[in-house]
Amino acid sequence: MPLPGGPPSFDRMTDTQDANRPGTPRAARVAVVTGASRGLGRALARALAEDGYRLVVDARNGDALRAAMAGLPAGAVVSALAGDITDPAHRGDLSRAADTLGGPDLLINNAGTLGPSPLPAIADFPLDELRSAFEVNVLALTQLLLPALRERGGAVLSITSDAAVEAYAGWGGYGAVKAALEQACNVLSAEEVAVRVWRVDPGDLRTQMHQDAFPGEDISDRPLPESVVPAFRRLISERMPSGRYRAADLMPAGDQAPGGPAADDRAPAAPGAEPVLGAPGRS
Repeated sequence: MPLPGGPPSFDRMTDTQDANRPGTPRAARVAVVTGASRGLGRALARALAEDGYRLVVDARNGDALRAAMAGLPAGAVVSALAGDITDPAHRGDLSRAADTLGGPDLLINNAGTLGPSPLPAIADFPLDELRSAFEVNVLALTQLLLPALRERGGAVLSITSDAAVEAYAGWGGYGAVKAALEQACNVLSAEEVAVRVWRVDPGDLRTQMHQDAFPGEDISDRPLPESVVPAFRRLISERMPSGRYRAADLMPAGDQAPGGPAADDRAPAAPGAEPVLGAPGRS
């Protein structure tokens, strides 16, 4: 553990192991966040660190990941592991890192891939890219962490998109992958009564992935990922029922993301209900 007021601690776990000997109360909750080097993943990792979580984070670019985690609050405990989520060995490393910190209480499946840019039509979508997108987005890491999450009454939070439920030209590959993720989560929530299983559509955000989807276009009117963090904090802290949610519907009153609906415009959708969709948008 770092000294109070010190910088974030990377992969320094000796005294964490001591703190988690049998009979010793666990010092903090542990969250595993994939795709944490930028965008929404980075914003959620920072928020969880501020809320006292110990973190296991990953991204393919190790330098970018460590730079992102260097901006965490002083004293944060984080194990930052560079790697590809489709690699079984890397998934094993993430699982072991979470166990070393005391065991996972929360898994955020944020890592994803858009596929080719510009986005091709279904008729032209490269099948190898589609296979890769399925491997990145669908639930291999969830399967690995599920026994520990079940034991702790933890939660799985997967980032989805309205492209999973609406037909947008050019978004067929990405949308198909997110639809598969959603149905897997839907079934998982029916099978795992001790684990919360959430899927959240964050809405259009100003991220690199969104820019890749619209090459050459100005996306500066989209809100920053940090703007929807209060919605995720509410979902996690209130431990809402398993189901599909939109970040816009979870925003606390007076804390709306730019461009989102007013707090009294829409009530949160009931878990499992069809999403209420506004103007077309992709996450």
